[in-house]
Amino acid sequence: MFHKEGYQIIVISLLITSSLIISFEYSINKVEIKLLLKLLCFIFFVLILQFFRNPKRNVKLNDKSILSPADGKIVIIKEVFEKEFYKEKRLQVSIFMSPFNVHVTRYPVGGEIIFSKYHPGKYLFAWHPKSSELNERTSVVIKNKAFGNILYRQIAGALARRIVNYASEGNKIKQGEESGFIKFGSRLDIFLPLKTKVNVSMNQMVKGGVSRIV
Repeated sequence: MFHKEGYQIIVISLLITSSLIISFEYSINKVEIKLLLKLLCFIFFVLILQFFRNPKRNVKLNDKSILSPADGKIVIIKEVFEKEFYKEKRLQVSIFMSPFNVHVTRYPVGGEIIFSKYHPGKYLFAWHPKSSELNERTSVVIKNKAFGNILYRQIAGALARRIVNYASEGNKIKQGEESGFIKFGSRLDIFLPLKTKVNVSMNQMVKGGVSRIV
């Protein structure tokens, strides 16, 4: 299954790779070079397909847990001053999403969207310390009965050039539902109360809608 955000790119990529393969067949005489170029086109198309894959997830709803909002690797667990919404110190947990990860983002908790804002910006590498403040990003806050206001932030990376955000203020949402998509490499931050005991560690791989952050 592929994500709807990838349909157009998949079709365009298929047309381009098919056209190139056909052109190689008639324009190149050397068999080895022809096969190599065809193979490269095939690999390119397979990479596009795997990037936009959207595997089904068996989300187990749990009001007492915060689920990972994305697939990837835990790269930051630290106290920071969050100045956009909370304006106070929070525990930041960051997930780096490589081009090989599933790039669907999901709501970490259920509740009501009370804040959703898009920020244009730069395209620093997603692991850069300042990417959370300087890169293109969206900030979303969910009002949850058990945990209060939980903020997560989609951050574009060096390759990413479009953030898709489905969260609109006033919407009632369920834990684990799709909240958006980030194209071609990115990062996702989630901000928690300072004394939160997280269920993850540095460099741990997590799955969106499955792995427990708290």
